[in-house]
Amino acid sequence: MRRLPIGVQDFEDMITSGYVYVDKTDLVYKLVTGSKQYFLGRPRRFGKSLLVSTLKAYFQGKRELFKGLAMEKLENEWKSYPVIHLDMGGADCSTIDTFNAWLMSRLKRYENEWGLPNNTDGIPSSQFIDLIVNINKKACQKVVILIDEYDKPLIETLGDEETNDLFRAKLRYFYGALKSADEYLRFTFLTGVTKFSQVSVFSDLNHLADISMNYKYANICGITAEELFNNFEPELLELAQAKGMNIEEVMGEMKARYDGYSFCSKIGGIYNPFSVLNTLDIREFRNYWFRTGTPTFLVKSLAKSSFNLVEFNDGITVTDDELTDYRAGSDNVTPLLYQSGYLTIKTCINNKYTMKYVLGFPNAEVRYGFTQELFNYYTPNTKRQDFDAEKFVQDLHNRDVDGFMHRFQSFFASIPYILISKFTAEAHYQSIVFVIATLMGQHAAVEVYSNKGRSDLEITLPDTRYIIEFKLNKKDADTALAQINNKGYAEQYMVGECPIIKIGVLFDQEKRNIVEWVYDTATPYPLQKLEY
Repeated sequence: MRRLPIGVQDFEDMITSGYVYVDKTDLVYKLVTGSKQYFLGRPRRFGKSLLVSTLKAYFQGKRELFKGLAMEKLENEWKSYPVIHLDMGGADCSTIDTFNAWLMSRLKRYENEWGLPNNTDGIPSSQFIDLIVNINKKACQKVVILIDEYDKPLIETLGDEETNDLFRAKLRYFYGALKSADEYLRFTFLTGVTKFSQVSVFSDLNHLADISMNYKYANICGITAEELFNNFEPELLELAQAKGMNIEEVMGEMKARYDGYSFCSKIGGIYNPFSVLNTLDIREFRNYWFRTGTPTFLVKSLAKSSFNLVEFNDGITVTDDELTDYRAGSDNVTPLLYQSGYLTIKTCINNKYTMKYVLGFPNAEVRYGFTQELFNYYTPNTKRQDFDAEKFVQDLHNRDVDGFMHRFQSFFASIPYILISKFTAEAHYQSIVFVIATLMGQHAAVEVYSNKGRSDLEITLPDTRYIIEFKLNKKDADTALAQINNKGYAEQYMVGECPIIKIGVLFDQEKRNIVEWVYDTATPYPLQKLEY
């Protein structure tokens, strides 16, 4: 059996231990022979740390590690440079003091490694500059700076404005040292999840080339469909055998679950490497990436806002600037949702004056996982265990409309008052419908278009189709049912043998729940057999 590099972030270990490696060294060569200062933003668990480690091996002149890879043929002149590698992912960010101590201890290690006097002024930014200058003088070589997960302290303190401000100030001065020491640097590379506009690394230090959306480097992290098949064909065949599927079915399932990421306007889908590797290893289709943790701040912010989750299905249109510039404390979390990997580019709108992007869920794993997180946020632990999406479906199998609607009422009633009391717009209630519909799986679809409008919710079962319309603070549920009829939502299904049940539902904001529903049934015209 071949070794799959699950969680392996060190390039040297990857090569020497015989793990399967997807060769990205042609892109690494393009980086190191291009500009000298870069920033790359990618979601967590997308291979950023491995990329940084590969750059470290290259600049340390470890030619033997690149044998048989693209870099071996591309690089003719190998040189060794002093490298300062800081992995902020390991930082203690519990307080500003613990982070300060962690940062200074890492810099002190390099001072000791190079036999330099220890800086004792207690200021990481000045210690950083002194370290770069002194290593440059002692090695008679310019220094390479590699900083992985530069934004971890900021990500971990989102939602705590006071602490986040302290970290932003600390990092502003620390990363600002890179500009002061530029003449001593051969190469600078920073990675992170998001681009915070208030941190000077993206204001004062404006000579960093942001390649996060550069089409030349769109697949520098992640796995393309071609790379998946070419590098992991044996594992894909084993997965197919284990699941009783053929290779085409396996590739289709992998695409639906883990593909769909796009980081620029010209490159197609990229697979999530963490989920791909775990699926091939365990031979089960699961939500591996999502289980590694979703920032609570994102879920809380989204649940509290008037944002309508249905828009995730239709697509959220943003400008180029909105997509790449997240401001801490902003109510607009869309840029962070994109940069964190929960939304991705679906299509681009390029006009004369600006570039716009339409965002949506990248794949089934993220769509279901994020919805599950919202469900967990809305529902206290004591009630969560009583919820079963299949029971909703079972009611409809039995054509028990009243039972189905009572379950909806029960779910709304279980949402804590502190949350549901903030529901002030129809979007809040539509978002709950979206959560329930997503958890019901393939049977349900929200905001279904017809030639005259779109219905709120449609559920398709083998023997029955349901069309449901929700209204907030109207006179009665008949208003919702009338819209189904007036807009002709059922007309496109009126040929066949499947009965159509139309349900009008009324929400009451004061009571914060469904208060009334009405329904009727439409019988389609039977299919006619043509005689020849």
